[in-house]
Amino acid sequence: MRVISGKYRGRKFNPPVSGWPTRPTTDFARESLFNLLQNRIDFNDIEALDLFAGSGGHSLELISRGAQSVIAVDKHRACCSFIQKTAEEWGIHEEIKVVNADVAAYIKKAKKSFDYIFADPPFSLPWIKKLPTLIFDNSLLKDGGLLVIEHPTHLDLNVHPNFSETRKYSKLSFSFFEEN
Repeated sequence: MRVISGKYRGRKFNPPVSGWPTRPTTDFARESLFNLLQNRIDFNDIEALDLFAGSGGHSLELISRGAQSVIAVDKHRACCSFIQKTAEEWGIHEEIKVVNADVAAYIKKAKKSFDYIFADPPFSLPWIKKLPTLIFDNSLLKDGGLLVIEHPTHLDLNVHPNFSETRKYSKLSFSFFEEN
């Protein structure tokens, strides 16, 4: 896996293969998403939240593109340790705060709002459709902010009032939600 653009463009990060608890977003899918995002977001100095952070690829890409800070949340200790170790090795541990927590519990307790939120839940998570409501009901997105949820293509998230659009890439889709 690699960072696609920005200060750390081309830099590789490789989570351990054996026993890794998450499904990392492919470089192709992440690159496609960031190609869309670069026309919607000025990454410089944004505050972002990476839910179900996994390998931290999204967090690393955001920092590389100029985000001020990212909070990366994952319930798997191995994921959090890997993200923290990578951030320390790259000298960006001040910009990425890693939180080892259940995502739903974190959302309900969070006291901060963000310019951009990315969520890449396990595709088997039974409450994926409730994720936008949970985020908006807890005011996690700033005015003008953007939420992107990665999900299986067969799952339709377009019924939420803040839904904007869905982009499909084979078996996965990215659904966009906006705080007006």
